[in-house]
Amino acid sequence: MQRGSARTGFLVVVTCAAIFVWVTSRTLPDVAASHFGGSGTANGFMPRDFYAWFMLLFVVVLPVILVFVPSISLREPSAGLRLPNRDYWLAPERQAGTMEFLRQHMARFGSMLVVFLCYIHWLVVRANTLVPPRLPAPWAIGGIVVFVIGALLWTRVLLQHFRRVPR
Repeated sequence: MQRGSARTGFLVVVTCAAIFVWVTSRTLPDVAASHFGGSGTANGFMPRDFYAWFMLLFVVVLPVILVFVPSISLREPSAGLRLPNRDYWLAPERQAGTMEFLRQHMARFGSMLVVFLCYIHWLVVRANTLVPPRLPAPWAIGGIVVFVIGALLWTRVLLQHFRRVPR
């Protein structure tokens, strides 16, 4: 994979997500259902503009922090980085490649998180087209399950990468 490509892709995903949230939030009623109980019934409301800004912060700022703060801290790999086969992967001749892999992998997770948050936002927008607003619980649960499975696979790839030491 080309250096920085996952991070560039992440920035594209975040930009598209910001546009998606902004445009779709304009379709919400003046006071939008923004929180739903387990049955899907709306039990919390926000003014549309507040909801839009809140979601933009949640969909853009949170993933950016999760991707770029660790990326910045990886400049000092000796600072508490725990990896399987740490001595091998942080040896001077492999250290730069290891740090780049971690940055790219974090960017992939960030992209996955952005897509999940946009999916939840889309469910909220759709719920607000109903009277009374109602979130389809099976779709929300399905999205959560898919995200959790993706996060588990992401973790597995990360661990497998560092557990394998070429002979």
